[in-house]
Amino acid sequence: MTTTPPPVAPARPITRIHHGDEVVDDYEWLRAKDDPEVIDYLNAENAYTDARTAALAPLRGRIFREIKSRTLETDLSVPTREGAWWYYGRSVEGQQYGIHCRAPLADHSDWTPPELSPGIDVPGEQVLLDGNVEAEGLEFFSLGSFDVSADGALLLYGVDSEGDERYTLRMRDLTTGEDLPDVIEQTSSGAVFSPDGGFVVYTTVDEAWRPDTVWLHEIGTAASEDARLFHEPDERYWVGAGFTRSRRYLVIEVGSSITSEEYLVDSADLLSTPRTIWPRREGVEYSATHAVVEGEDVLYILHNDDALDFELVRVPAADPGGARDVVLAHEPGRRLLDVSAFRDWGVVSYRRDGLARVGMLDYASGRVDELDFAEELYSAGAADNPEWAPPVLRLGYGSFVTPGTVYDYAVATGELLLRKRQPVLGGYDPADYAQTRAWATASDGVRVPISLVWKTSFGTPGDAPRPLHLYGYGSYEHSIEPGFSVARLSMLDRGVVFAIAHVRGGGEMGRRWYEEGKLGRKRNTFTDFVACAQMLVDDGFTTPAQMVAEGGSAGGLLMGAIANLAPELFAGILADVPFVDALTTILDPSLPLTVIEWDEWGDPLHDPDVYAYMKSYTPYENVRPGVEYPRILAMTSLNDTRVYYVEPAKWVARLRSVGADALLKCEMVAGHGGVSGRYNAWHQRAFELAWLLDVLNLAD
Repeated sequence: MTTTPPPVAPARPITRIHHGDEVVDDYEWLRAKDDPEVIDYLNAENAYTDARTAALAPLRGRIFREIKSRTLETDLSVPTREGAWWYYGRSVEGQQYGIHCRAPLADHSDWTPPELSPGIDVPGEQVLLDGNVEAEGLEFFSLGSFDVSADGALLLYGVDSEGDERYTLRMRDLTTGEDLPDVIEQTSSGAVFSPDGGFVVYTTVDEAWRPDTVWLHEIGTAASEDARLFHEPDERYWVGAGFTRSRRYLVIEVGSSITSEEYLVDSADLLSTPRTIWPRREGVEYSATHAVVEGEDVLYILHNDDALDFELVRVPAADPGGARDVVLAHEPGRRLLDVSAFRDWGVVSYRRDGLARVGMLDYASGRVDELDFAEELYSAGAADNPEWAPPVLRLGYGSFVTPGTVYDYAVATGELLLRKRQPVLGGYDPADYAQTRAWATASDGVRVPISLVWKTSFGTPGDAPRPLHLYGYGSYEHSIEPGFSVARLSMLDRGVVFAIAHVRGGGEMGRRWYEEGKLGRKRNTFTDFVACAQMLVDDGFTTPAQMVAEGGSAGGLLMGAIANLAPELFAGILADVPFVDALTTILDPSLPLTVIEWDEWGDPLHDPDVYAYMKSYTPYENVRPGVEYPRILAMTSLNDTRVYYVEPAKWVARLRSVGADALLKCEMVAGHGGVSGRYNAWHQRAFELAWLLDVLNLAD
């Protein structure tokens, strides 16, 4: 281990007072991102982390090579039909970014995607956008918008070159390959062409990074002449916009964590006044999609008005506030998530018993037929299906042991057509691995599911203690699915068991699961994770010396909380872009996204009870001397606009001040999702996994 001393952040105390409570913060000065002293400090932290982990370089190299050797680096995606073209992506060995391509349909009646193979020319192939060409000279590259006009003549794309999720929009003539003069700066993601291809609909953000305005750009005109279609002044709400699959309407969506409202604009008259589907009511969420049933324009609407896990209704598009025809009544424990409308049938996505489900909706009868999958644990959902009247539904499927799989479901026959399964090179055999679900009992008696996967040659977990990697999230009703990971094989093949604690605050077990892990019940998220870890120890799956924990973003808050609550249960904790200084952030409405977050965490600025509750659990405030903390690695990015780099920087400084072995790694050109480019991402993941293996004494 290096003898290099760690950087010491000078204590420069500032005092904040809220609700009569005086708090001294020694490290808030690290928030000054443009201060050269702060940059020097972050560089010093990176240098220290590099020195502390230098001995792991050979292991990092092996893990990177394992990921690379298992990946078919030159590959093609399954083509998706849209208009007169098949659209697909290419990856090429040695290149960081994907290449977006298309090829013409051979026959308009053909819905069977062509089987594409590396090294075999595709007749009529056209490269729309090569990410490697666009990224030349950039340290960071990410696409936030990508759309082709309905006539196939124009490409719309948005590029972020900093990691701050602000995109520059451009349009490209696909006949000449040249970009048009139109350039729109500082947009949000998700811009799209109008159905006639003459306009672009896009959104912009306010100073707090909240998407708040929808614009209409006429192609060939200056961005300064763009028309403002909609603006949301309430800082608690974000906005988005997109066209229905039928292309009949533009839908403008307004939402907070607990309330939503949608507006319809006729696609034939985009400058007309948007009309409200249902006026917003505090605590009521809904989403609508357009269908045509027996010649009538209707809206299928999912809502939670007196329906905790949502119900599905149908209303006339001309009078959405009128009588509601209930299609799927509320059923506790079946959390309806989404409805997609096609010309002849619909698709309903929902969760039941902790798993994502897909059902086919018959418009005439209202019946939903669920698609069956054989594995105990899996993840399934509708994939990209842009066409209005297809005979097949494109699906994505996978599990801990089954690599990502693309199916087409033939609606008329019920046949599931395998289009592609992610190749895993090097002799991967799913039969060498096993997955199952276990249950822990929380402190209030609630049963919490845990999903596990392991390599069977090392024995069955529980027969003898094994090294174990426990992952958690537990916020925003976001569910962590049991999906496949090539990088994870490097852990499993070294005897590590991987587990996900599906704690409250997530959406795995329905809306109530989420409600019981937010606001004034947020502590359930943390105590659930501790209960899962304790069960895994008590039942002989592992020992504290053999267990590491990981979580990112709001899951990083979870990591910081469990470091304070139960440090004795873990040998190490990996916190990715961790939301560990949550109280400071949520107290400042001038910071990005703060006001929107009040519905999730509470409003400590104006409510003393919320302030006291948040202060009781936020990681930074609760670091304390005399605690034997596990080893901690915090990963962050300088340009992250969702969780500022300053949160983990302050946290690590305070942890180190009480004697904790804490490391900070800050990517200096990246955003919330980390570095860009697949090889860079593999290197980053290899760095993290090598550190975890070192904590587990498996750094061979």
